[in-house]
Amino acid sequence: METLSPRVSSRGRAEVHAELKLEDETFLTDDFLRHLINVGEVDILVGLPTHNNAKTIGSILQTIQNGVLKAFPRERAVIINADGGSHDGTPDLVTGISIDDVRPASNLYALRTLHSISTKYASSPASGVALRTILAAAELLRAKACIVMSPESANIDSEWVSKLLRPVYCDGFDLVTPTYRRHKFEGLLTTNLLYPMIRALYGVRIREAYTPEFGFSSRLGGQFLNQNNWNDGTGAGAELRFTLAAITSGYRICQSFLGEKEHVERRGADLVPVLRQTVGALFPALESDFPVWSRVTGSQPVPTTGSEQEVRLEPMRVNRKRLREMFSTGVAELESVFQSILSPSTLGELQRIARLGEEEFHYSAELWIRTVYEFAASYQKSVISRDHIIQALAPLFRGRALTFLMENRNSSANEVEKHIEGLCLEFERLKPYLLEMWKSRE
Repeated sequence: METLSPRVSSRGRAEVHAELKLEDETFLTDDFLRHLINVGEVDILVGLPTHNNAKTIGSILQTIQNGVLKAFPRERAVIINADGGSHDGTPDLVTGISIDDVRPASNLYALRTLHSISTKYASSPASGVALRTILAAAELLRAKACIVMSPESANIDSEWVSKLLRPVYCDGFDLVTPTYRRHKFEGLLTTNLLYPMIRALYGVRIREAYTPEFGFSSRLGGQFLNQNNWNDGTGAGAELRFTLAAITSGYRICQSFLGEKEHVERRGADLVPVLRQTVGALFPALESDFPVWSRVTGSQPVPTTGSEQEVRLEPMRVNRKRLREMFSTGVAELESVFQSILSPSTLGELQRIARLGEEEFHYSAELWIRTVYEFAASYQKSVISRDHIIQALAPLFRGRALTFLMENRNSSANEVEKHIEGLCLEFERLKPYLLEMWKSRE
């Protein structure tokens, strides 16, 4: 893999900007544009957003290179590294690893150069800005099929490249979302809120609507780049909005099973920022997407290669006492906030279960769904600060997580999946409750 040096080109910055049709192209530096012009058009683009990933980026890059060499040896390909201000030399590692380092070990050979470009888009990481940079590069290079890969997956496999790209490049799909093998207690926000709510409202059974790994077509990428609102400066939750845009615009979507999903060990993420990235992206989308989701009834599966879900069952230590305490404390301390968001009956029931001990505690599926739907309707009405609404959901989610943990502590993989499916059906059954509140608040 080579590091590209700028050179004079007949395509100037003004022409590049005209192609993008964006209101603001200043996030693309002149140096980055010169590198893109030097590459020319490509078939395959791999987007790699990074921030201080020096410990893992070398192995991940070599795995990506192996995947491209194995599956697309004849195609023109490029890796675009969008870096959020790394201080550990990550960008230098990206451009310094040569494709010649991979070929002898893999016994694979490409007929074209595999380029690698790194650009710093900010002094601090913002996943939405990174995605915007990758989408802009894909638009300029007229890439036919693209993927975004996470730099934090500790066990990425070279087959992931093919599994995410081939449905786009060979089969005409516009969005490829992954499915994984996870522990039954991983991804609780996905299994208890994002998946069932998106399924109920939008009618599409996408297991991982918010994910750092996905494949997409130039058609979808170009539309999202030019129609999405990037004015908040971070593009928070852009990956989720990307999925919703594909659904509402009728693009072809499929899922591909990638296998085990592991992450580099980092300090535990605070729940509130995670809610801002996910629920904070979903709730506002419901306003603009109302003409679409309000007409949807039931849900349909999407084409899936491999398993929809695989569950690991090994023991995992969970501090259930801490979860119950955080739920109970939150219900008590945020009572005045909840009075603005929740119906009296829902709040009264939450206060009742907040007084229960750990073994008696039970946050039922129906009560949880009514809670989430009331939060969504209150967000739409802006009964209080929208960010405060998102923050107030945190202790309640912990209560629901506690119930899920207790219900499934001795469950088999099939039983866990049955419980998730039951929750999804309840979200679908109670959808009219959300519609009623939504219309009454207009």
